[in-house]
Amino acid sequence: MNQPLAPPLQPGLWGLSPAALRVIEISRQHLQPDRWQLSPVIRELHDIRDEWRKSHRRLRGFGGREFPSREALRGIVSALTGALFPMRLGPADLRHEDEDAYIADTLDSALNGLHTQIHLELAYRSRREGGNFTAGADDIVRRFAAELPEIRRKLDCDEEAAYLGDPAARSVDEVLLCYPGVLAVISHRIAHQLHQLGAPLVARIIAEIAHSDTGIDIHPGARIGNGFFIDHGTGVVIGETAVIGNRVRIYQAVTLGARHFPAEADGALAKGLPRHPIVEDDVVIYAGATLLGRITIGKGATIGGNVWVTRDVAAGSVITQANLQKGDGRE
Repeated sequence: MNQPLAPPLQPGLWGLSPAALRVIEISRQHLQPDRWQLSPVIRELHDIRDEWRKSHRRLRGFGGREFPSREALRGIVSALTGALFPMRLGPADLRHEDEDAYIADTLDSALNGLHTQIHLELAYRSRREGGNFTAGADDIVRRFAAELPEIRRKLDCDEEAAYLGDPAARSVDEVLLCYPGVLAVISHRIAHQLHQLGAPLVARIIAEIAHSDTGIDIHPGARIGNGFFIDHGTGVVIGETAVIGNRVRIYQAVTLGARHFPAEADGALAKGLPRHPIVEDDVVIYAGATLLGRITIGKGATIGGNVWVTRDVAAGSVITQANLQKGDGRE
């Protein structure tokens, strides 16, 4: 006889009432036992997990979630975004007279949730590296909260750059509500601050949520100045060690990537070395351009569409397909 796949549900599980659990139990009783022949599948998945944990030196029986939650962080970023822009990205029924109360309540809830996720990251780091890093969660969240006004100031500057840089934009409100490039930069400003404060895994998850939503991939380690505008945006990639100055504008499918990946003595890729471009102030990079390596694009330069740049570009230069073919540009 087939054995049941799970023990009877217990009252209080997942916060469900006894009546709700009873409904679930009745529904389960009407199913054919092991209808899909899952018992061997579950056993094999169990064995695979054990094998993986042993090979990665993971302890069994930790007793609870070990890593930050992507779902929880999505909600936290949405709440933070609403608190930063309450009348445009906050709840639909919010009134001006209730803004401060809404922001206070939303930030308190969001920051408590953020603390939980950062604590999980630091506990994971403690298990991997030894020591106890979890006490740092309080400090990270306090310092992050103190930076929220400056994040809002930077984002206002980014909004203005998007409005001024796109003749199709009718208002700063339109770019905030509609433009994927602006939404990606909001997430980046939040993620970058957390990355700098010592929560790189939480920051990376936030960045990848924005990547999934907008098609724009910005590593949270990238340093980006004020007045940054990504127009259209799909396919943009900005690497971890990229440095971008003020008032820079880029278009879709631009890559600021690495050209080489230095290896350690054991053959493993070296981590954290500067390997992405430096883009100085007032640069424009058009669609499809690829900039690779630790090169410098000088102030006020223009990089044309679909060019491949692997050497420094002087300030004020205009690099296009045509002048590359003549030998006047850069490879």
